[in-house]
Amino acid sequence: MNTVNQTNEKQIHLKREDLMDDPYALYERLREIYPIYKGRMLKQSGWFVTGYKEAALILKEPSFFTRIPLPESTEKYGQLKRVQSKMMLYMNNQDHRKLRLLVNKAFTPKQVEKFRPLIEEVIDSLLDELIVKKEFDVVSEFAFPLTSLVIATILGVPQEDRGRFRVWASALLQSIDFSRSHKTLEDSDRLIGELNDYFTLVIDKKRKNPGHDLISKLIKEQDKITNEELIATSILLVIAGHETTVNLISNTVLAFAKHPAEWELLKSDSSLVAPAIEEVLRYESPTQLTARVAMKDIEIAGQELKSGDQIYLLLGAANRDPDVFENPNKFIISRKATPHLSFGMGGHFCLGSTLARLEAHAALAALIQHVDKLELASHDIKWRKLVGFRSLEQLKIHTVHASK
Repeated sequence: MNTVNQTNEKQIHLKREDLMDDPYALYERLREIYPIYKGRMLKQSGWFVTGYKEAALILKEPSFFTRIPLPESTEKYGQLKRVQSKMMLYMNNQDHRKLRLLVNKAFTPKQVEKFRPLIEEVIDSLLDELIVKKEFDVVSEFAFPLTSLVIATILGVPQEDRGRFRVWASALLQSIDFSRSHKTLEDSDRLIGELNDYFTLVIDKKRKNPGHDLISKLIKEQDKITNEELIATSILLVIAGHETTVNLISNTVLAFAKHPAEWELLKSDSSLVAPAIEEVLRYESPTQLTARVAMKDIEIAGQELKSGDQIYLLLGAANRDPDVFENPNKFIISRKATPHLSFGMGGHFCLGSTLARLEAHAALAALIQHVDKLELASHDIKWRKLVGFRSLEQLKIHTVHASK
């Protein structure tokens, strides 16, 4: 039987809310058809991959390229398109490797570990203020202040400007999400112009008075990195440097608030902090979807993919593939291994994964010391209107704090 024809016999029609409110139900419907589904969803046409094995293979296979979210043929949104084309996230082969090697120097385990004292100090200070309140918002009052301070310190951006990161990131994240509208792209195009001007000024100041921060170090590599690449990298790190980690920390608190037995298990055994974070990454991945384009004809899982075909890797689905994970829809922090794909795989494996893990580990370790019980202030959980990211609008919780 021709597998491609078989997948086309049953088309799935969905509303945008299907992917925003409960994507996992949709993933199950897609997986029931085939681990690689060819069709059109949310105006996007291509192959939608739910299988873990298939997603991992595509992430590792160099003949699948990453690409900027905007169509190459569009003449609109020129500023946005120019900056995105200089981001390592959307580069391939030598261009990607060159830039990644430069930036990676700031995100090695040894370099990231230097920020542990700052991270732990900020977390303790935040929690000392928050746990005495009747309720607080994990997203805006805990996760964002922590992560924005850390990335501002790494980059060398003035800390008084970090309050603007959330506005910048929120707007630009919308521009790369598959839920984006023309208005979103127009707004983001204007914002990119403002950010370009902002980082041009920051870089000019660093040239005259360099420090030990990442921007200053990249300026010294001016023979290997263009000014456009430096600005694009700075913008990318402001977004990616805190947005994903904000979501990871917030999703962690939500998972434990919904699973009090797992919270009690964690409090009784702090050695489970690291595997607990890996389980959150698998169970409620901050990044749910990433895209690739096939650069040659290739067969995967019996499907004939053609050069130029668009591929949509549903990482949140792959992380719940029952062929890889036992009881995949259950949150179990004592899993022996969670080889999730939340940070990707291959050449584009997430550069900031070590930093994200450190911040999330430190946040969770502090919470179990400060808090006896986590309780949702409201069961009406609102997710941001995004397709490719699992991101809470807010998460208000009550805490019963540990007596000291």
